[in-house]
Order: sequence, then structure tokens, then C-alpha cells
Amino acid sequence: MNTIVTNNDIDRRQWKTLLESSQTASPFQTPEYYDFCKQLSFIEPFVFGVTVDNQLQGIILGYFIAEGNGVKRWLSRRAIIHGGVLLSEDIIPSALETLLKYTIKSLSSRAIYIEIRNYFDYSKYRNIFEQIGFKYEPHLNFHVNTPDTDTAFANLSTTKRRDIRIGIKNGAEVITNPTQNEISEYYNILSDIYKHKIKLPLFPKEFFEKLVESPFGKFFLIRYNGAISGGSVCLELKNRRLYEFFVCGTDRKLRNVFPSTLATWAAIEYAAKNGFSYFDMMGAGKPNDEYGVREFKAKFGGNLVDYGRFSYICNPILFAIGKLGLSLIRQINFLKI
Repeated sequence: MNTIVTNNDIDRRQWKTLLESSQTASPFQTPEYYDFCKQLSFIEPFVFGVTVDNQLQGIILGYFIAEGNGVKRWLSRRAIIHGGVLLSEDIIPSALETLLKYTIKSLSSRAIYIEIRNYFDYSKYRNIFEQIGFKYEPHLNFHVNTPDTDTAFANLSTTKRRDIRIGIKNGAEVITNPTQNEISEYYNILSDIYKHKIKLPLFPKEFFEKLVESPFGKFFLIRYNGAISGGSVCLELKNRRLYEFFVCGTDRKLRNVFPSTLATWAAIEYAAKNGFSYFDMMGAGKPNDEYGVREFKAKFGGNLVDYGRFSYICNPILFAIGKLGLSLIRQINFLKI
């Protein structure tokens, strides 16, 4: 019998057992991440599970988020599920179907759309998602194998190996236990890039200030001449995989330092030294779209994969209005810069 369990009703011992055995486990589906999200003021987490004969077989963990106030906030309401669905290897189709249908029913009144960002291959379950109403959209990513540091370094492009050597020689250093002031320096760089270059919403600084205190948050900030010049912010699934959530640097302002490259390499090196199977770069854009970040990520020796995303439009009319409205708002803000 398939039974839905939610939030505090989920047996955490079974949850952790599922994480240990599942091939679709990431830090974004852990009890610790759920507890972390509950501390944040700008998102509201949710978690749903499905049991079969009282055994936990699947978990969906995500959060509600919206930007701004008034109309903008109303039109940007969405539910984001990082990593995909946490599944047991022997989950039966009806159990996954039950979990997905409950997710849609529970989220549809509060979100305009639901987006599941897959970090694993869900192709054998795709027909179940689509039968329920989810749409599959291609989306690329890089997985960098990290068997050991020598192999990982050798797999980098020639230019990346050179840039790392030059940056270290010129005095750049990696900071793995940053102070709150150093996190503020990093956030100022990142937010400037999101505002002027990426032109997408960025989590408030609160996320980074609290992530550094969590057991799964890993920071690799680059300090040069006494100031933070960039860094990589990651989440780890202990002894298994490391995920790069954010990376940035003042590469164009600093000659021969290469903070973005040094930060990403520091994270890859950490994964290699600690027995992680691979380093997940968490996205490389859509296959047919030009994406400069993809070119940067491609030089770290990773395997290009396309695990895509599943999206469900809860309110098609508001989705269409919101898409047009937010596009106009971004254009207006761009003209003000």
C-alpha cells in the first residue's frame, strides 16, 4: 500500500537509510538540508515522502520562493526542487506516481510552477513524470571525476593548469573557514555579477552566512593582497559528491590571479582528497543556447551530461503573464543601470 508522509511525520532513520542506498542522493534531499532551509527567512521548505508497506521509498524536498513585493512577488511564486527525487532502487511505479500527484496537489495553490532540477539520470522514470503532466526540458551539466588529485589536475585543460600555477605563485590563497566579513566581501562580488551580468535573482546574504555554519556547507574563497577576490560555495554529500552552488571572481580586474579558476580547482581538489566520486558543477545551460559559463566549466575536465529538468505549470495564465512581466521588469532595470 502506498502512503504519503510529510514533514515531521517522515521517519528520519528510514530517510537516512534511503540516502545511504539511493543512487539519486544529494545534499539537497537530506534531513539536514531541510532543517537548514527552515532557518532561512526568504524561502519556505517542504518535504513529502512515500512509503510502501511502511518502508520509505521516495522523497521530494524543495522550497517555495518569490522575489520582490506586490505584483512582482505574486507573479514569481515557484517551487524549486534541487537534485531531483530521492528514490529507492526498487521503487514501484505506482509509488512514484502517488508521490508526484501529491506534490502537484499540495503545491499548485501556492506556486505558479514547479521545477525539478535533475542531477541524475531519470530517463527510466520519464514516462511516469510526463503521464502526470510534467514536461521534460533538456539541461546540461558537468561531472568532474575525482579519483585522486593527480588525475583530476591532469584532466584540466592546459590553460587551467597554467592559470592555477600562476595564481598560486602570485600569492593567491584559499580560505576554507571564512569569517562573516570575508563572506560579506564574497557576497558583494557575487551580487554585483548577478545584477549586472547574469541578471537573475540571487539568494540574500543570509543564505551564505548560515551555510558556513552548517555541516554540509563548504567554502573555498580566494584571498589576494588581503582582500577576497572570489570563491566557490559548495554543498557536500559526505564522502560521496560535492556540488558547486555558486562560483565567481574578479578575474577581469586582477591580472594573473584567476580567482574563479583557483576556487573551482580548490573545490575539486577537496573532493579528490576526501574520497568523493565526482564534483558536480550544477548546471551548464540549455543545449542550444549560448552560455559563456559552459565554456569556463568545460575546461575542468568534466563529463558533459544532459539530465534535464521536469517542470509543471500549475497556473498557465499566471505563468504566461509572469514570464512577460518579469521580462519587462528586467529590461527596465537594465536600462536604469
